[in-house]
Amino acid sequence: MSTVIVEAANEIGTITLNRPKVNALSAELIEEVTHALDGMKAHNLRVVILRAMPGVKVFSAGHEVTELPTNGRDPLTYNDPLRAVIREIQHHPCPVVAMIEGSVWGGACEMVMSCDLIVCGEDTTFAITPARLGVPYNISGILNMMKVADIPFIKEMLFTARPVSAERLMSCGVVNHLVPRNELESFTMKLARQIAECSPLVLRILKEELRVLTSAHPITPEAYERLQSLRREVYDSEDYHEGIRSFFEKRKPNFQGR
Repeated sequence: MSTVIVEAANEIGTITLNRPKVNALSAELIEEVTHALDGMKAHNLRVVILRAMPGVKVFSAGHEVTELPTNGRDPLTYNDPLRAVIREIQHHPCPVVAMIEGSVWGGACEMVMSCDLIVCGEDTTFAITPARLGVPYNISGILNMMKVADIPFIKEMLFTARPVSAERLMSCGVVNHLVPRNELESFTMKLARQIAECSPLVLRILKEELRVLTSAHPITPEAYERLQSLRREVYDSEDYHEGIRSFFEKRKPNFQGR
């Protein structure tokens, strides 16, 4: 069974996550989303909606923990599936609208924040959880979140790893619209139709201009290498393995800082 459902009608494409029970971002699911986005470029679409099945409690639980390496290898490199799907969203010629109900965890937060517009149900929450697992987030991922939210707010989400309401995210400018769950689909489709009425050529140019301009953050090779060295220390640490063990043992991790 496919982990995504792909539909296209009236110049609007829809990609629905369909991996029970919590849409964990396995390599298979992410690759299917990536291929679906790439395949939509061949159709006369104006906008793409990314969603989960109606009524879910968890939009996505984030990175599939069972696929995290235990040999000290960095799982969040340039070629990691999560990095690939985020680039595909960012470079896709159509605006991508995230329609979110239920909770969003870990790397799924970045995937959603990489979309061009975000519409949430009133009870939606977001939690960026790598610190709870002992996993250091990668540089481009941190930068992607910095593009859409204030630094103090991102710091709180990263440092506490606690859920934050979509209402608060909307007040910070991350979420565009907050609507009752029973109105979420109709509201998002209305928004998508409004976008679809605009010039597709102009939409494509505007999206690329925004992507290029928000990515204009230079970093020296020395600073990049230092950050990568710090991340490597974590993957070689006892804390990293403790975080993975505690997840599978369903207990609170006992981090020792070494």
